[in-house]
Amino acid sequence: MTGAPVPSERGAEVGRRIGVGLMYGLYRPRVLGAWKVPATGPVIFAVNHSHNIDGPMVMGVAPRPTHFLIKKEAFVGPLDPFLLGIGQLKVDRSVADRGAITRALDVLSAGGVLGIFPEGTRGEGDFASLRAGLAYFAVRSGAPVVPVAVLGSSERRGRLIKALPPLRSRIDVVFGDPFEAGDGTGRRTRKALDEATERIQKQLTAHLENARRLTGRRATLSSGSTR
Repeated sequence: MTGAPVPSERGAEVGRRIGVGLMYGLYRPRVLGAWKVPATGPVIFAVNHSHNIDGPMVMGVAPRPTHFLIKKEAFVGPLDPFLLGIGQLKVDRSVADRGAITRALDVLSAGGVLGIFPEGTRGEGDFASLRAGLAYFAVRSGAPVVPVAVLGSSERRGRLIKALPPLRSRIDVVFGDPFEAGDGTGRRTRKALDEATERIQKQLTAHLENARRLTGRRATLSSGSTR
């Protein structure tokens, strides 16, 4: 992981424009609450994860360019220089990847937007199991967390391509109110991070429930995919 380039804000903006074209060309995104995203300064998007289209969808509909932490296994062949070129962050999930941590903190210290799937892997997309990484970045940087619910990406019915949601289907992306994950003391002890993780989980779960009510999505999502 050493020697990787510093994430490019310009590259992330290019990625956002590509995402706009792809996501609005292939699907029918409905975006709610984008105005809640702070216009400037560091922000962390905490995104539920039930399908591999969730990251590109958020990149395409978010009001600001986003640098996502993405597992290194996705950086294969030509995707490696492409993803790095559009400001995305390669992370080795099998170890404490200090290089990825440093680059993620660099994004926030520069006032950028860091995208994280706090569940760590694709699943039910219900925020039921969170890793401590989100709490660490939020407490360490002091950046507000904006919960993001992506609903409809895991729909199975009508798929022409098994790995993708049905083309031209509606996918809802709901941005929530920003909140502070820390307790205001700046503590980064294990106990403080555990408390922050619990606080984050409550906020994200509440946002997801509210997003389902707003969009009329059913209470239970079927992921349709596993890792």
